[in-house]
Amino acid sequence: MRSLVVREWYTIAVAGMVVLASLVPIGGEPAVVFSAATNVAIALLFFLQGARLSRDVVIAGMVHWRLHLFVLATTFVLFPLLGLVILALPDLMNPTLALGVAFLCVLPSTIQSSIAFTSIAEGNVPAAICSASASNVLGIVLSPLIAGVLFHTQGRAGISWGAVEGILLQLLVPFVVGQILQPWLGPWLLRHRVLTQIVDRGSILMAIYGAFSAAVIGGLWSTLGARDLAAVVLVDMALLAIVLCFTFYGSGWLGFNRADRITIAFCGSKKSLASGAPIANVIFGGRDAGTIVLPLMIFHQIQLMACAILARRFAESAHRGGGAGQPAEAAPSA
Repeated sequence: MRSLVVREWYTIAVAGMVVLASLVPIGGEPAVVFSAATNVAIALLFFLQGARLSRDVVIAGMVHWRLHLFVLATTFVLFPLLGLVILALPDLMNPTLALGVAFLCVLPSTIQSSIAFTSIAEGNVPAAICSASASNVLGIVLSPLIAGVLFHTQGRAGISWGAVEGILLQLLVPFVVGQILQPWLGPWLLRHRVLTQIVDRGSILMAIYGAFSAAVIGGLWSTLGARDLAAVVLVDMALLAIVLCFTFYGSGWLGFNRADRITIAFCGSKKSLASGAPIANVIFGGRDAGTIVLPLMIFHQIQLMACAILARRFAESAHRGGGAGQPAEAAPSA
């Protein structure tokens, strides 16, 4: 049990923020102060992301443009189209939760877990670093824009100029400043990973607690039932299964080798809670933010568990001498 807690402490902490917000939601003047502190932490998060991202890695990985184009198309085209289908099915689930599922569909890929799973599965790690990083950089701008278009097509409110301005000031500007200072700060940050991990994890936990506190005060648990949560879990699982199969088999059909197919599968199927929680905090705010981010949190846990299993299967297949020519042995499965 102790080893499980040590290994999965962050997953437990994320769930703990939901429980804490449900039992002791923060409201009133303290919530205003906490929101301001969260905004500062989020800005610092994106500043450190910019400062850590090596330009050499980006330039070196850009030469594999077919792989990156496939991943970006999956992340910012296929996923949003699936989100559009979900929004077009009004009886599928609670409307706000459906909005949350559509929101997760426009988000960028993860960085750490995409690279980690690619490494475990013996995929193309340099390409994974570049592809996942590019997805996050582009996601700062593309995710809110695609969300605005997606919601507008369904007659929902688009992204206001105030939200765009907030994203630019709170997310993009700190990232650009961090990237400018990367040659000087990058080496120091590599030697002090604990500091960056505290900011990464801490800012996300703060955003989740604040969003769910507002949602609980607004009556979240009185409007959502077990059926709503079950619908989210099933839809999230279906989304992940569809995209995993598309990336793995589609990349094989296009002639990518085994290592590249693994990279595409892991980088193309992920959705980033680290980017999603801050972006939701900026775009939505208010009591709906907690409900909207709930499908993302559930998807985050499902993708970690599913991809951990797949990574081990890919690695075992490689050790047995399997490869891209034997997809059935290590193929994704629902």
